[in-house]
Amino acid sequence: MDIDIVVDVKTTLGEGPLWDVEHQRLYWIDSIDGRVFRSTADGSELRAWDVGAKIGSMALRRNGDHALVALQTGLHDLDLQSGELELLHAPEKDLPRNRLNDGKVDRAGRFLFGSMDMLEEQASGRLYRLDPDLSLHVVDEGIIVSNGPCWSPDGTLFYFSDTWTGEVWQYDYDVLTGNAVNRRCFAHVDRSGGGAADGATVDADGYLWQALVYAGKLVRYAPDGTVDRIIEMPVAKVTSVMFGGPELDILFVTSMAKPPLPRFPGDGQARGSLFAIRGLGVRGIPEPRFGS
Repeated sequence: MDIDIVVDVKTTLGEGPLWDVEHQRLYWIDSIDGRVFRSTADGSELRAWDVGAKIGSMALRRNGDHALVALQTGLHDLDLQSGELELLHAPEKDLPRNRLNDGKVDRAGRFLFGSMDMLEEQASGRLYRLDPDLSLHVVDEGIIVSNGPCWSPDGTLFYFSDTWTGEVWQYDYDVLTGNAVNRRCFAHVDRSGGGAADGATVDADGYLWQALVYAGKLVRYAPDGTVDRIIEMPVAKVTSVMFGGPELDILFVTSMAKPPLPRFPGDGQARGSLFAIRGLGVRGIPEPRFGS
């Protein structure tokens, strides 16, 4: 197994890696500085978009060269050619302490995304579902920091975390309707060393990979919620994970250079870098695009 820096862009809060299978490109974001990045698997052909606000997640759309971006100001369409933004929904305009955060697309093309209290204190966040017809629905609420949405390979189990609860949740998920029900604890997060549940993905074997931010660890959970594997990273503030590359066997890992909460100190020279882990012997699942 090898861990290498792919792009040393020093993101203030790197997040949301997303592999575009069709064009063989990796997208990721800087949540605090409001930027979207794109590169090849080896870090070349780097491009960036400034979206003008804090960003929590993104998803590629099926209709042309567009993406959904979950910004502090609301959910927008981003034209990747022109860089223009179009507001689709502003579900929390009445909550100035909140912003939209982590999100992903389900197997049927719906976008599930959550919100968070930027001071990470109040349970004012919600989990939303955007359907292909652009209708918006509340899935869950009472959340402090939404993180780690992902699905089992068949799409019938949905995983999600509220970062500071110390749990990863599992829901029964109806692929036909997008309904998520019967929330229960899937796994307890090891909080030693300050670790907290952050971004996650599921591999082709149905195992869940999650970044433990502030602990410098990646954890692979078996389908029964037990810890299968732990990878120690060269920086403490790892934030999210995504499989990519031509064979979907490279695990990309984002990190942060400057924590948004002052009680957490910064890392060393590799902080904020985009990492790639090769030789895991595991493959991921292609990420769907939003739309019908």
